[in-house]
Amino acid sequence: MKKNILIVGAGAVSHVTAHKCAQNNDILGNICIASRKQFKCDEIIESIKRKNHIKNTENKICSRQIDALDIPATIKLIKETNSHIVLNLAQSYVNMSLLEACLETGVAYIDTAIHEDPNKVCEDPPWYENYEWKRKDRCKEKGLTAILGAGFDPGVVNAYCALAVKHYFDKIDTIDIMDVNAGNHGKYFATNFDPEINFREFKKVWTWIDRKWVMEKVHSIKMTYNFPVVGNQPVYLNGHDELHSLSKNIDANSIRFWMGFSDHYINVFSVLTNLGLTSEQPIKTAEGIEVVPLKVLKAILPDPISLAPNYTGKTCIGNFIKGEKNGKLKEVFIYNSCDHALCYAEVESQAISYTAGVPPAAAAILIAKGDWDIKTMVNVEELDPDNFIDLLNKMGLPTVILQNPLPLSSIVKIK
Repeated sequence: MKKNILIVGAGAVSHVTAHKCAQNNDILGNICIASRKQFKCDEIIESIKRKNHIKNTENKICSRQIDALDIPATIKLIKETNSHIVLNLAQSYVNMSLLEACLETGVAYIDTAIHEDPNKVCEDPPWYENYEWKRKDRCKEKGLTAILGAGFDPGVVNAYCALAVKHYFDKIDTIDIMDVNAGNHGKYFATNFDPEINFREFKKVWTWIDRKWVMEKVHSIKMTYNFPVVGNQPVYLNGHDELHSLSKNIDANSIRFWMGFSDHYINVFSVLTNLGLTSEQPIKTAEGIEVVPLKVLKAILPDPISLAPNYTGKTCIGNFIKGEKNGKLKEVFIYNSCDHALCYAEVESQAISYTAGVPPAAAAILIAKGDWDIKTMVNVEELDPDNFIDLLNKMGLPTVILQNPLPLSSIVKIK
């Protein structure tokens, strides 16, 4: 049985994951949280202790300073902490470095997003082929478990696809993954994840239509859907990580990802983009100082974890799936809804971070127990979804399955 967890990263998602690992440390053993800024790790540990979430007080929880791009230093930390599972919750620029450290030490690897090269944005799809999947043979040769994209989207929505294949459909036509946040954080403008990573997604829209990749303009295709719990919400066609593995691993004609944005969000984002403030390309100020506008914008905007105390409202994330079962047309909506205030009461987090942070802890538990210790590299949809979804039900992310849901509304091209 694998145990002892190394969590790399100390942002809003890591905050939630660490709480959930501590609540299950009778299974997961010792926990080390490591980041470039050790004080942020210490703040997470203080929150865990404040909420009395350390289940087995005999097991240790500690913090360390680490540059995740430094492979030898990461190898040393893995060995010093006797970690058996590494949870990569840092920026996606470090995926390959952390995976390499895991390959060198033979410990299991989990991440929640595709690797990104800081000098490249929205590369040609499928993105996994550019980086992670190139290491698949090495993982198999070494018997190393590497689970890619084990957050919510990607992650749980991938498991929803596997659940649909296993239990609900003989043939799938379309999958529409929809993510909306009907919440209010009280700020003029903020992102729910790292603004730098968030805005890098909004350069191109790669989507999977009629079994081929199609590129659309950002925020140019809109749909309104009457969601359970949160009601009518506008969603925009977006590119996203999970499409790049689902297009390969799930037999469906079209797979699309939709993200909810308010009119205010779209207006502010459009102004920032038109001014050049979402650019990842460096520029020089009049004083000759080189800056990256997107990094400056990140420094100005609120830290996502700071939004948690005043956040109200709920999220709804799910898969609307159309296909056939026993020769008849069938539609299912598989979803989760999460309450911002309840998340803060439990782990001092907002719901967006909660939905992303609980699944990697659940994946670690399944590896520790042996259910998901599969000795190779996989994306979540390649694993049996039942234990994962059952475990998430117990850990605060219940799944709801609607047979014959309200139909999708018409799609509007607005640009």
